Amino acid sequence: MNQRFWIAGAMALAASVALPAQAQTTLTIGTVNNSDMIRMQGLTGEFTKAHPDIQVNWVTLEENILRQRVTTDIATKGGQFDIMTIGTYEVPIWSKQQWLAPLDNLGAEYDADDLLPPIRAALSTDGKLYAAPFYAESVMTLYRKDLLEKAGLTMPEKPTWDFISQAAEKMTDKNAGVYGICLRGKPGWGENMAFLGNMAREFGANYFDASWKPQFESEGWKKAVTLYVDLMTKYGPPGAAANGFNENLSLFGQGKCGMWMDATVAASFVTDPKQSQVADKVGFAPAPCGTDNCPNEGANWLWAWSLGIPASSQKKEAAETFISWATSKAYAELVAAKEGWANVPPGTRSSLYANENYTKAAPFAAQTLAAINKADPSAGPDKPYVGLQFAAIPEFQGLGTAVGQVMAAALSGQQTVDQALAAAQAQATREMTRAGYIK
Repeated sequence: MNQRFWIAGAMALAASVALPAQAQTTLTIGTVNNSDMIRMQGLTGEFTKAHPDIQVNWVTLEENILRQRVTTDIATKGGQFDIMTIGTYEVPIWSKQQWLAPLDNLGAEYDADDLLPPIRAALSTDGKLYAAPFYAESVMTLYRKDLLEKAGLTMPEKPTWDFISQAAEKMTDKNAGVYGICLRGKPGWGENMAFLGNMAREFGANYFDASWKPQFESEGWKKAVTLYVDLMTKYGPPGAAANGFNENLSLFGQGKCGMWMDATVAASFVTDPKQSQVADKVGFAPAPCGTDNCPNEGANWLWAWSLGIPASSQKKEAAETFISWATSKAYAELVAAKEGWANVPPGTRSSLYANENYTKAAPFAAQTLAAINKADPSAGPDKPYVGLQFAAIPEFQGLGTAVGQVMAAALSGQQTVDQALAAAQAQATREMTRAGYIK
């Protein structure tokens, strides 16, 4: 036999009896196009190095589109995603419908007891964790210290909306492209309605009263939306009805906003010199109160972008391995090593706020923690639903998005505030009656 063919045959035989290659599992993860998630994608190579048997396929979507896609997929058991980025709205509803798998094998080192109590509670049902928080947030006032000083004003320890209105007027310089205030206008239950729902609570109003009657024509909602439209019309940027969190984050970082009331997670980005032109000029304060005596102090929202697994998943073990990595203390240390402590995903773990490396690097840490700890989403005598900036009922997603369109129309001048609130009240009353909440 020709020696060359003999060698080739021997090699083929050796290959046939060699140990099989390690089988790979590919996880498809649906996530939102927020900066922390984009950073996580950039660090995924660190995970796959440690777990060569698991590969990751990312589907990154704008916030409103992500919510539509994951909701449709999990409700129909479509199987498009192995891990979903979801929030504190979906978890209590989906877990009760048995759409989510409990996270009961995150590993001995995960330390679920280290999760901040309000966040862990919001992501648990009957004591079981159904999603792990990647980052969590409440709401705060971010402001330009230099512009406020130039206006001759000092940010109060507990700002009111009256003060914010005064400051917005004095900080506005449209000729210089500086607007006194930037607020969410993009329609969506998690966009403009997250902000407006919280603003209404700052004036003492809720989405529904104890009998589930919608409250859009209540005094609190009227005061909040009237002020919102007035402020944004006079002192806000043009085209505000199209601006959500990411758009306002960009505007603030470019030095175009005097003040911005939004998610506490924004703080690390607006103070990062790589991403913000005003990094050394930013101050932090609580969200405003509706009146001087702050009857609804602590009217903060509570949210966590979290990773959950559809109950129908055939890749639960690999999915839990990834979730454990992405939401662990070790991941925080990885981000700190690569990007600095100030850029670690905030709001999830007590150990982070006990870490001097973090608290020294993050001037916003104390305000973030205080806002989260003050947020109480539980139901009560005057609020029959769980949730702050949302109501944790299945109908809210569609209803909140529809009402968000009406509020965006009021902001853009297509409707008056009274017309928008009346339309919202009528639409919400129809939906809540149809769904059986109103008898």
